[in-house]
Amino acid sequence: MGLGMADLPFTLDQLRILRAIASEGSFKKAADSLYVTQPAVSLQIQNLEKQLDVSLFDRGGRKAQLTEAGHLLLSYSERILSQCQEACRALDDLHNLKGGSLVVGASQTTGTYLMPRMIGLFRQKYPDVSVQLQVHSTRRTGWSVANGQIDLAIIGGELPPELIEQLQVVPYASEELALVLPVKHPMARLQELQKEDLYRLSFICLDAQSTTRKVVDQLLARGGLDVQRLRIEMELNSLEAIKNAVQSGLGAAFLPVVSIERELASGNLHRVVLADLSVKRQLRLITHPARYCSRAAGAFRREILPVFASPDSPLRRSSNVPNTPSDIESEVIEEPVAQN
Repeated sequence: MGLGMADLPFTLDQLRILRAIASEGSFKKAADSLYVTQPAVSLQIQNLEKQLDVSLFDRGGRKAQLTEAGHLLLSYSERILSQCQEACRALDDLHNLKGGSLVVGASQTTGTYLMPRMIGLFRQKYPDVSVQLQVHSTRRTGWSVANGQIDLAIIGGELPPELIEQLQVVPYASEELALVLPVKHPMARLQELQKEDLYRLSFICLDAQSTTRKVVDQLLARGGLDVQRLRIEMELNSLEAIKNAVQSGLGAAFLPVVSIERELASGNLHRVVLADLSVKRQLRLITHPARYCSRAAGAFRREILPVFASPDSPLRRSSNVPNTPSDIESEVIEEPVAQN
């Protein structure tokens, strides 16, 4: 049916009401969440059904159940309303970064040590932008980027396959993990250790659920270690706790180099060289290719990320020239989905 502008069969308000009923489960709760009366909600839905000439809800049950047509319209409503939000953000952004906002995400290590430095640098340049940092597991961070709650994130763990298809994943930096011992440990006197020596140490590590722990285990196994044979003395839930335990002489640990720079410099921890094993993990930048990239996010990506990227990251290569985010997009390296 050819529609002139005047005959659009629904309003944005009606779509908002439809979405509210679907998420709240009843007309009454939807009315409460939108601060309007229930008759007003019912009337809008009746008008919408009349204009479209379909029924959107099964009127039988206690809960508001969508019909097939209702589900179809709801899926378009989500997209239309999210486009409206993006339009508002883009218009806000048109003239200045003032009052813009940026939400960055990170998994534990990056969020504790690397991200605060990046945000510090960004705030010096753009003091008026409000910046929020969300630190969660890799999986949860990935979903937040997919849902548009986070603009960009740096992660160290493995993403679920269903997210890899939706997100843009760019190699960002490699993070080295160091083997550290208490300063007075007998093995701390040796120039270097062999893999075999690791079976004689007691380890302090993150609990088995953490993605960082899983990644470390994978890297060690790839390096030819039998992870099952390593003696685990205790499991703790933060890197800071592990550092303190090692300093107190309770055991050895693999820790990200960024997290122990201070302790190594002050001589409170001893880093051991491993002759035949190097443990590095890949940090990756994730963004959502289809969502609006705010000017604040664009500035963070162009001006801050390259400073901390490793030399072989596409972000580093493209930062020498004044560029737009699209220059960076063109150099994206797709992450292979199958990971051994």
